[in-house]
Amino acid sequence: MSTEKAAYHHGNLREALVRTALALLEDGGVEALTLRAAARGAGVSAMAPYRHFADKAALLTAVAAQGYADLRDRLAHADGQTDARQALVEQGVAYVLFAYERPALFRLMFGAPLAAPKVAPASADTAYGILAARVAGLVPEAERETATMAAWSLVHGLACLTVDGRLPPPAQGNAPTTEALARRVTGLFAAGLPADGGDAGRGRSRGR
Repeated sequence: MSTEKAAYHHGNLREALVRTALALLEDGGVEALTLRAAARGAGVSAMAPYRHFADKAALLTAVAAQGYADLRDRLAHADGQTDARQALVEQGVAYVLFAYERPALFRLMFGAPLAAPKVAPASADTAYGILAARVAGLVPEAERETATMAAWSLVHGLACLTVDGRLPPPAQGNAPTTEALARRVTGLFAAGLPADGGDAGRGRSRGR
């Protein structure tokens, strides 16, 4: 009970429950993630989670929201490249590796209706918004919406194929690693984008 009181005192019980739920999800899937299990992992009573989550669906939604935030942060970090097209490639690689490294979370985020993000997809506060901003600097204005959707469809499709085991595993023959494959695919896509007149990275990226 002292652990529970300390958590409430510091206002971090909700965060602790989400962290514990993430670990449960990634270790055992959605079936292993229950309010009771999250409470046990956080060191609080079985009733404590109900102060923050009405039911399991509410906890899953919070976990998915954390997943969206983590994905956004990874894409933002990957976007920090001097070359504009290379930044787009690195975003794609980061997206696919996120799915590869955290498959249960990725499935929850994009496979469950309850996991829908609460902000507009193109908002700067989302992974999609970071992608859209990068594409906007690479292609003519008339092509931006289509190019952004194409870029997202490409990496999301590759991520789903990776998570579902539909690609040759790296250990067989000359099959590339997940990262190498993502880099090849996204690099090919980035090189083929219609260039905007202000594309500062066009010459360098095309010269590779």
